[in-house]
Amino acid sequence: MEWPGKRGRRLAPSAGWDEPSQAAQREKAKARPEVVGSSARAERAEIPTVKSPNTGRPPPPAESSLERSRESRYKGGTLIAEEVGELADHLRRVADADQYRPAECARCGHGSVHVHDRVERRPLGDVLLPAVVTVLVFRCALRTCGATWRILPRFLARHLWHAWRAVERTVMMPEKAEATSAPTMAVRTGQRWRERLASSGRLLVVLLAMAGARLAAVATKVGLGCTRGALVAAFVQVVRPAPGLQLAALATVVHRLARGIRLM
Repeated sequence: MEWPGKRGRRLAPSAGWDEPSQAAQREKAKARPEVVGSSARAERAEIPTVKSPNTGRPPPPAESSLERSRESRYKGGTLIAEEVGELADHLRRVADADQYRPAECARCGHGSVHVHDRVERRPLGDVLLPAVVTVLVFRCALRTCGATWRILPRFLARHLWHAWRAVERTVMMPEKAEATSAPTMAVRTGQRWRERLASSGRLLVVLLAMAGARLAAVATKVGLGCTRGALVAAFVQVVRPAPGLQLAALATVVHRLARGIRLM
């Protein structure tokens, strides 16, 4: 090994210094935590590390798009109204924007936000929803901020064309998916969702471990080496969200803990 010296010269290592072998460097790299910035907190939470029960190997890594935070890269974004799980409640709040209006801007904390736009979502696969669902967009009134915030009800999935009930029916209740009157799901779409649930849930486990006793119990139950599907199952056992909104409930919690991080 050499280091660059002055004017482009390369200096040899000093006497008595032994260059570490490649094997030693690989062992040192393996010892580093995989979740950047969260290793110390994960250790304090004492989350067990387990392997996949089916293969004996860790699950494949999640897609990068699922674990990319948006907080530092975007001025505004999406906020999810966790308490709005039914269409009737959503329509009532859309008619009276004050019921959806955030108390403050999630970026700068300014206490005044106003209705900026009304956009349309066309959720697929849920016969309980209309073809078009109106969504409110608010804008921070502070001129130096101006962040815009789209408010989604819990039953609408962020970054998915299909509503959460359709996703859950496909990946968790396939026998009901075949019997329902909802439009037939594309085979590749269902495969992609199942592949995401079979990928690593490590980052999500670390987030839940730092989010209070109840969610920490979910994280401890599955361990750092779990899949996202196993995390969903543990979350349902502990939190007991209503059927049809089980994926939505966990996705909403994850988004609240780290805006932009996705379950699927």
